[in-house]
This record gives sequence, C-alpha cells and structure tokens, in this order.
Amino acid sequence: MRLKFTRRQWSTLVVISIADFCNAICVALQAPFFPQEAEKKGCTATEYGLVFGVFELVVFIISPLYGAHLNRLGPKLVFNAGILTTSTCAILFGLLDKVDGHIPFVTLAFTIRIIEALGNAAFLTASFAIIAKEFPDNVATMFASLETFFGLGLIAGPMIGGALYSVGGYSLPFAVLGAALLCTAVLCYITLPKAADDEDIKPTGPTMMSVLRIPGVLLAAITIISTSLSIGFLQATLEPHMRQFSFSPVVLGVIFIINGGIYALSAPGWGWLCDHPAVKPKYITSIGHMFVIGAFLLIGPAPFFDMPTVLWVTILGLILHGLGMGSLLVSSFSDALSTAISSGLPNSIETYGLVSGMWTSTFALGAFIGPTVSGLLFDSIGFRSSTTFIVILHICVMFVVLIFLWTCDRPKMEVSVSAGDLLQLDGTLDESVLIGEKFIPTARPKSSRRYGISVEQSRPPAMNSLIACSSYKNRRSPWSQRTPRYRPSYGSLDTRFRGSVSIT
Repeated sequence: MRLKFTRRQWSTLVVISIADFCNAICVALQAPFFPQEAEKKGCTATEYGLVFGVFELVVFIISPLYGAHLNRLGPKLVFNAGILTTSTCAILFGLLDKVDGHIPFVTLAFTIRIIEALGNAAFLTASFAIIAKEFPDNVATMFASLETFFGLGLIAGPMIGGALYSVGGYSLPFAVLGAALLCTAVLCYITLPKAADDEDIKPTGPTMMSVLRIPGVLLAAITIISTSLSIGFLQATLEPHMRQFSFSPVVLGVIFIINGGIYALSAPGWGWLCDHPAVKPKYITSIGHMFVIGAFLLIGPAPFFDMPTVLWVTILGLILHGLGMGSLLVSSFSDALSTAISSGLPNSIETYGLVSGMWTSTFALGAFIGPTVSGLLFDSIGFRSSTTFIVILHICVMFVVLIFLWTCDRPKMEVSVSAGDLLQLDGTLDESVLIGEKFIPTARPKSSRRYGISVEQSRPPAMNSLIACSSYKNRRSPWSQRTPRYRPSYGSLDTRFRGSVSIT
C-alpha cells in the first residue's frame, strides 16, 4: 500500500476534506432551532419533519443519475456545481423567517431543501469518484478520511448553529456558515486539479443496473441501507428514550454525538484495514454488523434482558454503534468498488461515479426509512422492543455476507490491464501482469496485483497478447479501432470525437 502522496494528491485531499466539513455543517446546522421557528409559522411536527426527510429522499432518487452521467459531465464540474448550490441554498434558508404565512413558509422550505439536496448529492457523488480516481491504491483509507471530516461537520453543525442562533437569531447561522461554504466552493474551483482523465469514454458504458446486478455490489448496497437505517433510528427516538434521566439539553447533545464522534475517529483505522492486501472488506463488514448488533442489544437494553435502562450501558452501546458505523460504511464503499471492477466493469471514472452514486443513494434511502420506521415502532411497542428490529435486520445481513464470503467471493482485484501494461518495448508479452487463476502456475511477482485476464498456455504467445489487448477490460488498447484521442479533464463536458489508430 502506497504511503507517500504527490503534491497533486495532497491538494485534492485537503480541498475536498475542507469542503466535506463545511458542507456537513450547513446540512446539519438547523436541527436545534428550525422546529421552533417552523411552529411559530403554524407548522406541525409532521410538516417540518418532512422538510428534513425530503432531503434524504431527493438524494436517494437523484444520486444514481449523477453517478451514471458523471463521466460525461466531468467530476469537477459536478463537484463545483453541487457545493455552490448547497451554499446558496443554505443562505436562502436563513431568510425563511422573513416569510409571512404558513403555506408560503412551508412551500419555500420544501423548495429550498429539495434544491439543496440536489446540490449535496452532486457534491458527494463527485467527491467520492474523484478520491477513488486520485488514490487508486488507498481508496478505503481516503474515503474514510473524507467520512471523518463529514462526520466532524455533522457533529459541529448543530453546536455551531445553536450558538450562532442564540447570539444573532435565525438568520445568522445560515449567513455565516453558508458564506463559509461559498468561500470553500471558490477555493475548490481554483485549487482542485484539472488533470486529464486517462480513461477513454465509450458511447455506451456500464449503468447503475449493471452495477447492482453484481451480487457482491448488491450486498454492499444492502449493508449501506441497513447501516444508515440504524443511524436514522436513533436520531428519531433516542431523545424520547433518554427523557427518563431528565438531562439538560447540553448533556443530551453530548450523548447524541458519542456514536458520531467514535465513527469519525475510527473511520481512518477501518479504511487502513480495508486497503491492506491481506484483508477482505467483507470481513470488516461482518465485524461491523456484530458491533451494531451488540450496540442495539445494550442501548435499550433489549426487552429480553431483565434489567432497567442504565446510562453507562447505553453509552457503551453508542460507542459500539460508532465503531460499527465506521467499519460498515468504509468497507462497503471499498468492497463495492473493487467487486465491480473485478467483475468486469472498466477501471474508469464511469465505474467510480456509478459506485459513488450507489453509495450516496442507498445511504439516503436508509436515512429516510430509519426515522419513519422507528417512529411507528416507538409509538406502537416502545423503544426497547423496537430495537429488536435493528438487531434482527443486521443479523440477517451479516449471515448473508458470511455465506457469500465463504461460497462466492473472489480474490480482491483492483485494476484492469491496459495494452501498455501488456507489451514491452521489444514487442514481447509481459506475463507479469497476466495473472490467471487457472492457466499460469508460476510464482506471481510480488509487485503485481492485477487480475482479470486469463492466459491459456496452449495458445501461442502472440495470440494471447492479441486476445488480452482486445479484451473488454482493456479500454486503452492500441488494437481498438475506435480509441478516442481526447482525454476529458475533471471539468470537461462531453466533447468527444472518434479517431482511428494505425498499427505499424
């Protein structure tokens, strides 16, 4: 695993991390005071609850579309447009207290929140794809680093927003933090690298359905949904459950950030483990499910434990939940990406965009379902009994992951082979990158981690070379008669033309 980064990589990581942190703050800052302001305008809990919920619903719907078209639009363009939209909507949301009337207030709140969700989905999808492209050997570690900053932003958002609200009223938090995100958008536009993509664009490439048809990727998507569902479950019902202790709002706020804080701190460690060549991400996924199961057995505690709710036990459960969140969310992204590429999808920004869009969309789906289901269960059977739903859900998903791991999972495969990797300067075939599971019995070079093209010993080497260079996975082949000469940059639109390449 490579440990030293180039200046370009450091620049990309720093800029996107700052943007992630500021974006998360703007998304979460209104939680402590918006319900109160909405009630002043005559809104019910259902109405302002839907204002929050529609955000995740829109992200779920739109993220796959961004992922499918990310290569054509250019990741940098989508990234910059998304963060600019989010910052503008954050500022506009701070002007809602100037709106008179119940219906106009609700209508504008929904409209701004929906547009903000469109921008947030674009930003997240593009940022994950850019990181996957820029750090091909450290995908899980870098993804975990972004999630750390995003998690810290979600923690700091309500605290900073509440503090600014107490100082200057409703508009001040949105004006200050929205302006900070706007400045971050300008910084990203200036400093984000504009280097060309080294992958060709094809008129027809993989689609979201082709990604989800891969069993390993579908299983990762189910893991993401179950994880975000558990997060939304606690967001909606933990506070009523903790009322029995009569804590002050400050103490409740500290309790609420325990699992998020543990998640932010532990995510880089899980990312490092997932990037280790000897560790399969699905093992980390299984461990994460165990953590979440243990967490929800303790937070209630579960109804079959003959004991009352004890504060330190609940806190221990929240710590376990934070560890489970980190392992599940980080490993699912790394696993989905490596599984998609090892299953034959091109190692290109197209696939990165599709996997990023899938991750963002499925997480939003779980975040939308979680509070809805938890509210219904809380009203009908109470908090302690309702935690059994999360326990059973994660037990089922964990067993499916383990069964898949033991019966169907293939070796970790990270990059596809290009023609330049296959042919040496003297025109002979470099067999060090043609590692097949059945056909090459010789020892594998230590430096090679490429899989995916099998070489049959009964064929002449020249034929093996031709077959490998013409493979579907090799999208930069000199044998291709439709290789585009144009390499799109991050900020480019779909400006393409076909050109033929002569072989001498």
